[in-house]
Amino acid sequence: MQPCRIRWLSAYLGGMDARVLVRCVAAATLAPSLHNSQPWHFRIEGDAVEVYADSLRRLEVLDPTGRELMISVGAAVFTLRAALRGEGYLPGVETFPDAGTPDLVARVFPRDSAKPGAAARELAAAIPRRHTNRRPFSAAVVPAAALDRLREAAAHEGATLTVAGPASRTVIVSLGRTAAERLRRRGGYYAELNRWTRAVPGRRDGIPAAAIGPWDSLERIPMRDFGVIDAQPSRRGERFEAYPTIAVLSTEGDGPPEWLRAGQAMQRVLLVATGLHLATTPVSQPVEIASIREVLSDPRAGRWAQMLIRLGYGAPAPATPRRPLSEVLADG
Repeated sequence: MQPCRIRWLSAYLGGMDARVLVRCVAAATLAPSLHNSQPWHFRIEGDAVEVYADSLRRLEVLDPTGRELMISVGAAVFTLRAALRGEGYLPGVETFPDAGTPDLVARVFPRDSAKPGAAARELAAAIPRRHTNRRPFSAAVVPAAALDRLREAAAHEGATLTVAGPASRTVIVSLGRTAAERLRRRGGYYAELNRWTRAVPGRRDGIPAAAIGPWDSLERIPMRDFGVIDAQPSRRGERFEAYPTIAVLSTEGDGPPEWLRAGQAMQRVLLVATGLHLATTPVSQPVEIASIREVLSDPRAGRWAQMLIRLGYGAPAPATPRRPLSEVLADG
């Protein structure tokens, strides 16, 4: 954003430095998204940041309904909220504020200035340190107190995080393998995967080779194998944790408002986990097959699985690239 535009915005905001909002938008772009597709763009209007879903970045094969796109945008909305709180403002949010503009997902704005507490500072500090980790985790057990913190984080955003016990974990791992097999048979799957993993000089989205990680030699972890397109002779198989900690994030209801809520809950969980020095992997393929997603849900109670999250301790994962603000932030 041009300096003259920032000065004009600062005056328009009644003394609030527009660079605060720009920094918050930059933080929001660090949110996770399906295949690092980054399906969002932003606009600063008045004292608010408008968050839009970019439907052109929806993955048509994996996400025909746009559910995962909305979860990704929800993660960006929460990151924007957390960044604004870290800057010393209580964030307000209006979701789907204009029925005539369906791509306008949320409007986030500073309500009042207030010094952030320790928890808010911890969330904001975790934003640049959170990275999806597709590497093996150690055998160390995630403490019950940490899992309680993560459940509370999901509940704070109106979602439920259920940590799988030994029996349900075995079922989830089996369902994950089944989902992966079915997705590979889906028309266009490999072409779409190739689109988001293909190495292109200067590319600022997608999954780079450094973030793919090794393949699970024992197929214990229900994660997507981004190496199926290219055999990658240098890519080795490794033993992943024998007893992974896997949690299911679910919501009551299953429409765009719930998907947006799920994305905000997911990101709060991921940031709290990062603050607890936990490694995290959002796992989506079991909920990309309708029949398998239904097994993980409770349709009669109106509760739907939205995402799986793998948790544990592991070596730091590399960051994935992000598009520059010049591509995602409109001047107004």
